[in-house]
Amino acid sequence: MTIVGEAAPAMFPVPQPTPLSAPYWRSLDEGRLTFQRCDACGHAWLPARSECPRCWSSTLQWTPASGAATLVSWVIYHHAYHDFFAARLPYTVAVVALAEGPRMISAVVDAPGPLRIDMPLRLSIQREAGVALACFAPA
Repeated sequence: MTIVGEAAPAMFPVPQPTPLSAPYWRSLDEGRLTFQRCDACGHAWLPARSECPRCWSSTLQWTPASGAATLVSWVIYHHAYHDFFAARLPYTVAVVALAEGPRMISAVVDAPGPLRIDMPLRLSIQREAGVALACFAPA
């Protein structure tokens, strides 16, 4: 039943883990961030792939990240591209470089002031609708 004048709350767009990405989501749920590393060449990356993007080897392993990162770039959204995020405007989406090398797209949370390139960050796992998400806060 819909009541006129009341909008239903937008639902969080829950990620759908695949067999390939399930280890990433499982580790976040356990309070750890992991990334893939190639056994053949040592290259590390996110998001999950079935082969190394550098040498194409399929001999890979999931490696724990320290949680340390630096800010590479960011954008502050003032328009929500999904209804769920409308109540969170403005919000910051960033590219962060993990201390171990991989870069990932994430959110910056709890920033007390302006952001800056190469700002040290630390992992801050946030939960939304029961889903653990890798976010970063100033270190």
